[in-house]
Amino acid sequence: MSLRNQVLIWVSLFLVAILLLWVFRSILLPFVVGLTLAYLLNPVVNWLQKLGIGRSWAAMLVLLMVLILLLGLLLALVPLVAVQIGGLIAGLPGYVADLQALLRKWAPQFTEWLGPERTAQLENSLTDLLGRGVEFAGIITAMLAQSGLTVINTIAVLFITPVVAFYLLVDWEGMVKKADELLPRSYRGEIRAILADIDKAMAGVIRGQGSVILVLCAYYATSLTLAGLNYGLAIGLIGGLLSFVPYVGFLVGFALSMTVALVQFWPDRWVFVLIILVIYIVGQFLEGNILYPKLVGQSININPVWLMFALFAFALLFGFVGLLLAVPLAAISGVLTRYALTKYQQSSLYLGPDEAPIEPEPVLGKPTRKARVAAEK
Repeated sequence: MSLRNQVLIWVSLFLVAILLLWVFRSILLPFVVGLTLAYLLNPVVNWLQKLGIGRSWAAMLVLLMVLILLLGLLLALVPLVAVQIGGLIAGLPGYVADLQALLRKWAPQFTEWLGPERTAQLENSLTDLLGRGVEFAGIITAMLAQSGLTVINTIAVLFITPVVAFYLLVDWEGMVKKADELLPRSYRGEIRAILADIDKAMAGVIRGQGSVILVLCAYYATSLTLAGLNYGLAIGLIGGLLSFVPYVGFLVGFALSMTVALVQFWPDRWVFVLIILVIYIVGQFLEGNILYPKLVGQSININPVWLMFALFAFALLFGFVGLLLAVPLAAISGVLTRYALTKYQQSSLYLGPDEAPIEPEPVLGKPTRKARVAAEK
């Protein structure tokens, strides 16, 4: 089969997959969450299976433990977090108005330091930034309410997701084996290498970034609460959960925290404003220099700009499900793009008609076609 036909087939399969995702986007949430849960728990089930426990019992045991843990966390945290988030949403316009009044109070000093023109520019920029922040928060809230938090979807996630995860875990090895048998024999080694890279990228996205989100949620929620910030638990959880979008989690949490801190603590207890600032400086340092390199590493290898575009594009197309699928699909597309560039650089189109294409290394110890022809001669 020619390279052109191969490209057409794979592009067609990709477009069909995108079309199916778009058509069934309204019912995909429990299946996407169930697939993600099964992918995360499959190593634990494999470990229990090696201990002599049947795969069905191992899958049931692992899912039961996860559900008990999640239920305990929900019962312990949801009432408190719901009260804080409700209070934050209700009080946010008041905090913004108080902050604007505080800025107007400082306006004479800023005018003396910066001059009237720069002061006016600073005030307009801050007002525009606050307005856009509130608008962005409203858009995210509306999107979640419309596509992710409806009653039907919530019931589906609660009841269908564990069932989907259980059956996927039970038959995971069989599905992988069947998919491997369907690979074209001539390209099996090459496709296995691509799938191994995709699995590495997916592990970095789901397991690594999921761990980063959990650590940041715990850090920000705990530190802001201990600092005495109003709604510190809710703000910390919001910033931590949004950290899967590059810089968005940090900026949203920082803007909310500093707005509340300035209104709450300034000027009598300005030291607490400094403490909140230090909390976010330390958090950003931990995320960028310790958590992300150690837990995610170079497995994703995606430019943050491309990642942000993928998040907004998939959210626009598929709603809340798109947010869940954006990062994994961006990681997969990154692997496939790097593979396509490698093949292009090995082709006569890149090397020119006078140079022979670079033949890949033998796969799984098998000699290349050129070596077999030379041996026959």
